[in-house]
Amino acid sequence: MTEPANRTEAAEPSNDAEARARSAIVELGRALYDRGITPGRTGNLSVRIGDRLLMTPTNACLGRLDPDRLSLVGPAGELLAGDRPSKELALHQVSYRRHPDVAAVAHVHSTHAVAVSCLNGLDPARPLPVLTAYFAMRVGPLPLVGYFPPGDPGLARALAETPPEARCALLAHHGSLAAAPTLEAAVDAVEEIEETARLALLLHGRDARTLTARQAAALYPRRRTENGR
Repeated sequence: MTEPANRTEAAEPSNDAEARARSAIVELGRALYDRGITPGRTGNLSVRIGDRLLMTPTNACLGRLDPDRLSLVGPAGELLAGDRPSKELALHQVSYRRHPDVAAVAHVHSTHAVAVSCLNGLDPARPLPVLTAYFAMRVGPLPLVGYFPPGDPGLARALAETPPEARCALLAHHGSLAAAPTLEAAVDAVEEIEETARLALLLHGRDARTLTARQAAALYPRRRTENGR
């Protein structure tokens, strides 16, 4: 396996919170990989620890993460320890700036979500139908963000322009992103987006029922419980 560039000496976890975050990123990254949610060297996870971010490195496979080589990034985006962070660092930073209570972000390239994001005629405000209660509770509003190459600063700027109540997004020709108070909740959300995308493709062309706007809105307050808030 090729060594990632710009590696610095890995730091020992400075406290219990950092040690827990390292373990959670490795464990949940492997779970996403094992389920086929993030194939190959795709996707990235991060956890906010005070004014720093702990993030998966660039060109990393989420199924084979080394906790000591995760990227520790300072407030200005500077690398403090570990391997060079994912090229999508700015995408994560935007989510943290927009939502002060968010402590984790998950971004994956799951197959069915990417497939839906490539369809013509999607509603930018609602690219996926609200088919289940759990989509409303774990994901909530899901805008579509237009296409930008991976790592392009324009992608982060486009995410910043989505409605403030949206903590998740479908990225055109790319994948999905979810921000949440815990990494477990962020992972739950991207998994729910993938499952809803799979259902939407299975139902494509059929006369399918969705939850009404009133039914979905009634479930949004329960996101606080689902997301551990």
